[in-house]
Amino acid sequence: MSYTKFVPALVRANTGSIGKLRLSPARCRSTVASAKSQEEKEPQMDECTVVEAVPVELISQTRSLSNTPLSKIHIDFDNTQEAYRSKGNIELLRSLLVFKLCTIDVLLMDLSKKLLGKWMFERMMKMTFYGQFVAGEDHNSIKPLIQKNQAFGVGAVLDYSVEEDLTQEEAEKKEMDSCVSEAEKESPGDDHREKKYKAHRQFGDRRGGVISARTYFYADEAKCDNQMETFMNCIKASGGASSDGFSAIKMTALGRPQFLLQFSEVLVKWRRFFNFLAAQQGISEMMVLEQKLELEQLKMGVGAKDDIENWFTGEKLGLSGYGSSSFTGHLEPLLNKFSAEEERQMKRMLQRMDILAKHAMDHGVRLMVDAEQTYFQPAISRLTLEMQRKFNREKPVIFNTYQCYLKEAYDNVTLDVELSRREGWYFGAKLVRGAYMYQERARAEEIGYEDPINPDYEATNRMYHRCLEYVLEEIDHSRKANVMVATHNEDTVKFTLEKMNEMGLSPTENKVYFGQLLGMCDQISFPLGQAGFPVYKYVPYGPVNEVIPYLSRRAQENRGFMKGSQRERSLLWKELKRRLLGGQILYKPVY
Repeated sequence: MSYTKFVPALVRANTGSIGKLRLSPARCRSTVASAKSQEEKEPQMDECTVVEAVPVELISQTRSLSNTPLSKIHIDFDNTQEAYRSKGNIELLRSLLVFKLCTIDVLLMDLSKKLLGKWMFERMMKMTFYGQFVAGEDHNSIKPLIQKNQAFGVGAVLDYSVEEDLTQEEAEKKEMDSCVSEAEKESPGDDHREKKYKAHRQFGDRRGGVISARTYFYADEAKCDNQMETFMNCIKASGGASSDGFSAIKMTALGRPQFLLQFSEVLVKWRRFFNFLAAQQGISEMMVLEQKLELEQLKMGVGAKDDIENWFTGEKLGLSGYGSSSFTGHLEPLLNKFSAEEERQMKRMLQRMDILAKHAMDHGVRLMVDAEQTYFQPAISRLTLEMQRKFNREKPVIFNTYQCYLKEAYDNVTLDVELSRREGWYFGAKLVRGAYMYQERARAEEIGYEDPINPDYEATNRMYHRCLEYVLEEIDHSRKANVMVATHNEDTVKFTLEKMNEMGLSPTENKVYFGQLLGMCDQISFPLGQAGFPVYKYVPYGPVNEVIPYLSRRAQENRGFMKGSQRERSLLWKELKRRLLGGQILYKPVY
């Protein structure tokens, strides 16, 4: 289905007969929060290109006929000799210095830039933060690092990390201009929009409280085209460097965020209404996997049957969609009519997505769609799902990202897995804990809606492991799913290895991947890579002065990380002492 024709069917339940709708309260869609979460049983990576560490022979998508049990894999994350084999002594000392500086609650970079001047500042940065977290200034200068990591079994996620330097006021103005439709500007307050899915100036600067994700602000269509070209260059580079690479995109880089806000609200109201209809027939949530909903049996008085059917099939959704905000006897118009220019912009956003997906297919690259704020995410997930339906027919090409700090994360994962089973396409996921927690909580409290975040870190850990175990079981069941375990949490990595051992999942099947940031958690990445697991480092690059926003976030992230754990520093000291006592004062990695 062409994405230019996709808008009118954005929330289509099924393309088949609408007289009898398939109702799946537990597994209806992943794009919105369920009305009630299931009872619990238990660093975000941006624009990128992935270079595979070593060529991996792809295993058949079906389980091998051999009954020979796989030997269990155990990895010692305390073995510093293996963890830091790729690092010289100077690199170990730099890591110790940078991690120590990250514990200091002052803005060292801003202060140093003012005191030292440009030349001295750049020299200092290359010796410290820049040298630790950034690979180089351009494609050529980063090649030695990429080649060295590949030699030790670790691939690379390349990201040109130059960011627009905006003041808070400039960011807020851009956000408000791009998130409010012309109809809303002409008739403010004359709509049925929920406050969660409306722009609010006090939260217009989406960088606030976000330390591990890039933020894009809409300027114009030309800027979106330029950002699409950047993504395309990443995809091309990935395809040229590896036969099995990745690239990542952010949908807020590809168009006006206004459309994501409005589509998200449509999807949320659609699902609420669907659940409401289910309740009218006495179908309790999470109890029945699939039931038939007979429209003729509804005694609701919600309008003509044709209106209901059109609403379900999405015929009225494109320019005058319907949702139900009260369920008191009528369907209220949700979206105001787009202007001609807004409609063109919306179509261009969908076209950009389609172009990137086709470009990834042409270059043999898998495309990961990054997660964003919860008021954008329902639309992002639904659009990603549509790309998966189209491009994941023969192999997993499109991957969605699931933020496990969300209360709805498990519902989202299970719904999408179940949909992939029914429709016969390959499921692909990247699991992260999440990048927007502080911002999301502050926005929910101030504006007045339910906090979407799990109550504490332990709850998020349980959610992550629960989602991960479900996807691993799906891989074990059908071999038609892949997952990227994107985490710096050693316990989560050990949990994954334990489950893989229990299920007999081999790393050479290329179904389970691991990801960490450059300059962090080498004691996890390199032992995994040397044991044969597909593992990737997120590798930013760009001129020193133009990647300062990225470096500032890395310093902030590590400030909290290093204060909470001494483990990485203690391992670095352990390895440095081992080398010095062993006479390896001038140690250099051999590869």
